[in-house]
Amino acid sequence: MRGLDRALTHAGGGALCIYHRGRKVVDVWAGTKDTASGTPWTGDTMGVAWSTSKGVVSTALHLLADRGLVDYDAPVADHWPEFAVNGKEQLTVRHVLTEEAGLHDIRHLVTDARTMLDWDAMVEALAAAAPAYEPGTQNSYHAWTYGWLVGELVRRISGRSVGAFVRSELAEPLDLDGFFIGTPAAQHHRVATYPTTQRPPAGTRAVVKAANAATRRLPGAVDLEYTAAAFAPEGVADLGRTEFLEAEIPAANGTYTARSLARLYAALVAPSGLDGVRLWSPETLSRVALEQNDRRDLVLGVRPCWQLGYHPPFPRRVMSPRAFGFFGVYGSGAWGDPDRQLAVALVCRNARLVTPLLRIGRRAVAAADRRT
Repeated sequence: MRGLDRALTHAGGGALCIYHRGRKVVDVWAGTKDTASGTPWTGDTMGVAWSTSKGVVSTALHLLADRGLVDYDAPVADHWPEFAVNGKEQLTVRHVLTEEAGLHDIRHLVTDARTMLDWDAMVEALAAAAPAYEPGTQNSYHAWTYGWLVGELVRRISGRSVGAFVRSELAEPLDLDGFFIGTPAAQHHRVATYPTTQRPPAGTRAVVKAANAATRRLPGAVDLEYTAAAFAPEGVADLGRTEFLEAEIPAANGTYTARSLARLYAALVAPSGLDGVRLWSPETLSRVALEQNDRRDLVLGVRPCWQLGYHPPFPRRVMSPRAFGFFGVYGSGAWGDPDRQLAVALVCRNARLVTPLLRIGRRAVAAADRRT
């Protein structure tokens, strides 16, 4: 693809991998993994893929559903009894997967971001929390909390942490090298540096409140306080690299190579699996991409048209209606299209607000259609 080296370099360094009809057809990388040392990105460099991890943890739960171990429309409390308080008694697994649980607010859930390193503390806090609205009546992007909600369901049902489940049920069967939620210390040298959340300037909250007061009456305006509550836990800028990578924070801190993510989605979109490995049934494949809601998201201010643990990849107008995946902040993302037997994954350090995946996705679809 023309200009790809330049795009990856502008994204601070990164890698792209594409599978078509079960074959790896693109495997490229460019730029650096560390700006300070100038160390080049290589094919086995892993990147923190941020919300791209939500697609991975969603897949873990779907494997359990495919085996008949969890019902999407059953209450979460069927598997997590402590959860059945403060209006969450009938909150279902589907509500969690479709961002309709009303538990997006991490800023008021924990007073110190270091609590996010403690799995038990996070799930206890979520079990005790009250939803911001009646579950199922609105949707609000659960930027951080999604991972603990889905991950605790995986743990309660399988008896394994979500990181261990992902290793044994996804990485090992598919021979995915560089694929972790909770990255072992021995693998940290492979992980590219990543942007850190900066402390907001003094007075930011006052500015947010003033902006909300001025804009809330406008049609389609984003509630900035909702957005900040979902994205900005107190003290997140103080989390050190080692402790952040080693913790299981499934909505955000998975580390992957582009090769491993693309190979996962290639296996997911193939009805018979990949290289003899089938992760789920054709029935589950048909179910996961069905649109679950099309409301304006209270946190994002747009209509993501949430699927069952994924969102439609962008640009939507060129994608199959059955395509599904997840994009992350700073530009990483992965998706699969069952109709084209196409899987695309990009891992990069920092593409800022413009993800190269928009252009790459359009070109990948056009190339696949020419080969049909």
